[in-house]
Amino acid sequence: MERFTISLDENLASEFDRLIRERGYQNRSEAVRDILRGQLNTLHAQKYRSPFCVANLSYVYNHHERDLAERLTVIQHQHHDLVVASTHVHLDHDNCLETVMLRGATKAVQEFSDALIAERGVRHGQLNLIPVEKDAGHRHTHSHPKT
Repeated sequence: MERFTISLDENLASEFDRLIRERGYQNRSEAVRDILRGQLNTLHAQKYRSPFCVANLSYVYNHHERDLAERLTVIQHQHHDLVVASTHVHLDHDNCLETVMLRGATKAVQEFSDALIAERGVRHGQLNLIPVEKDAGHRHTHSHPKT
């Protein structure tokens, strides 16, 4: 394991220590490793365009917005090859949270997410993208039904 030292101003160090406590890290090293892994995965996926990924897209929207729920559903159906699952939560009288699990080509996942977040009435969209290697083939037996 390689060691290095960093210097932080007092305010940043205090905020970092608060983050460590809030997230339950045992020490600063664990937190730094986790943050670095996350940033490197993001950089790799965005800059180098890992060919494949799994992802979680979460967004909040106003369900009173004209036809928005239907438009969001249509977009998901148009990309059924990417959408693994979705969860819908009622936050309050006006707002809903949806989380969509995705799997597929990184470029397609990013474009799908961008299009969905850009819909009028969608707020606070966030994509968490994780690069993965594409499965070279099935290593198990089961049927794939045709519809």
